[in-house]
Amino acid sequence: MSGITRRALFAGTAVGTAGALLPAAAGPAAAGPGRAAASYRAAYHFTVPEQWKNDPQRPIWIDGAYHYYYLHNADYLSGEVGTAWRLATSTDLVSFTDRGIAVPKDTTPGGDVWSGSAVIDTDDTAGFGVGAVVVLATMSPHDGPNDQAQYLYYSTDGGRSFAPHGTDPVLPNPGVRDFRDPKVIRDEERGRWVMTLAENDKVGFYHSADLKSWTYVSGFVKGGIGVLECPDLFRIRAGDGTAKWVLGVSANGKAAGLPNTYAYWTGSFDGSAFTADATEPQWLDRGWDWYGAVTFDKRGTDGTLDEETRYAIGWLNNWDYAQITPTIDSDGFNGTDSIVREITLKRAADGTYHLVSRPVAALDRYVSRTVRLGDLAVEGTRVLDYRGTAYELTCEITWDQVTGAGMQLRRSPDGARHIDAGVHRDYAYLNRRPTVSPDMSGRWQESHSPFDPARRTVTLRALVDRTSVELFLDDGRYVHSTAAFPYLVDDGIALFTIEGRAVFRNTTIREFEV
Repeated sequence: MSGITRRALFAGTAVGTAGALLPAAAGPAAAGPGRAAASYRAAYHFTVPEQWKNDPQRPIWIDGAYHYYYLHNADYLSGEVGTAWRLATSTDLVSFTDRGIAVPKDTTPGGDVWSGSAVIDTDDTAGFGVGAVVVLATMSPHDGPNDQAQYLYYSTDGGRSFAPHGTDPVLPNPGVRDFRDPKVIRDEERGRWVMTLAENDKVGFYHSADLKSWTYVSGFVKGGIGVLECPDLFRIRAGDGTAKWVLGVSANGKAAGLPNTYAYWTGSFDGSAFTADATEPQWLDRGWDWYGAVTFDKRGTDGTLDEETRYAIGWLNNWDYAQITPTIDSDGFNGTDSIVREITLKRAADGTYHLVSRPVAALDRYVSRTVRLGDLAVEGTRVLDYRGTAYELTCEITWDQVTGAGMQLRRSPDGARHIDAGVHRDYAYLNRRPTVSPDMSGRWQESHSPFDPARRTVTLRALVDRTSVELFLDDGRYVHSTAAFPYLVDDGIALFTIEGRAVFRNTTIREFEV
């Protein structure tokens, strides 16, 4: 993640401004097991226990559990700068157990620890012992434009705590401004490690035999979508047996009318260079708030690798307004993640390949209440007899002729405030403009993805929580994630159509207790 604005953002300049987003009366709607009535803490999404979080770090499987590291600033409210790596573990990627700080900050001249990746050194290539967990992460000792470099930390206790490997970088800065976010994978075929590194508008590729010495071998360049961050490289097999390599980055394409999330290319990788199938990227999320995302291996209970499915998790925030959240005033934290998603590769009718997403299957085990409303005919607006601030709403909408159809989520009692999700003519959308939005510019309120109106049907699956909505369309080809801060009294739902009649089939609401 970028260090350019990090110290300014952590300097306490905006910590107190979130109070403007709090309602005058929270009301009873947010009450739930173990939560105060006025709580904005998510009911079933991962949140930092206190203070600040931003980038997820790729989880790894150790001793029957996923080890999820993320950037955390324990001094956020005091205005002190800098992040460490905090650890949470999970066996199902829905319920997490906090394990505290794993990679500390300010224990070496390098200062705080930014994004990177952890790997298990099964063959002891680095010399720290068989099975040692090794972290490569960016540090910027002077927080200057040209001193971002890659440092090594290692763990001999199963990834619970880490020590620095000296105080010098294992990959020094060559004199460039952006040089960060190392993502390391093992190339078993060639017996070496491969690193992808974010270098402004380029992803650099590096080789190493021991995780300590790195050699540059190639670069993948893509301009026009902002500074590239948090690169990702993995191989995945489609259901038809075709295997593809995928190169991903977090990127800001808003200036070009594109998302500010996770861009990716399918293609091939020969161990040194990546060749994309197409010049322009696809996007794993079309919303405004799925940044710093990582994908990671899906493992069976015995540790076996699933070659056809990966997991993914993203930060439900955006650097444009990262500090604007009522959670810091109501609950003393700022940092929420998306639900973990299962990612698969699918072949389109034109022969191209793309990734599709669905919420992690284990979420089904946490359903605490199901409300089945069946098939509902709607012409205009139909308010449902339901109240809630955290739930999942699914339905299949069918019609003969309409201009648009969808859902009003987190609807206020008077109907004036809501978050809209649905389709309109030839696009699908998620719109937070009618509720309390963190985007004070007013420009980034409604996200779009393509839709073919000739189909006359669409399946919507909306994961709604206290400060977010994630909308999955049809088979998950398109997903929209947005942060929003509805008043806690805004707990209604309405279904709507524009210029026509539709049937909302199998309309179902599920609540979760995690």
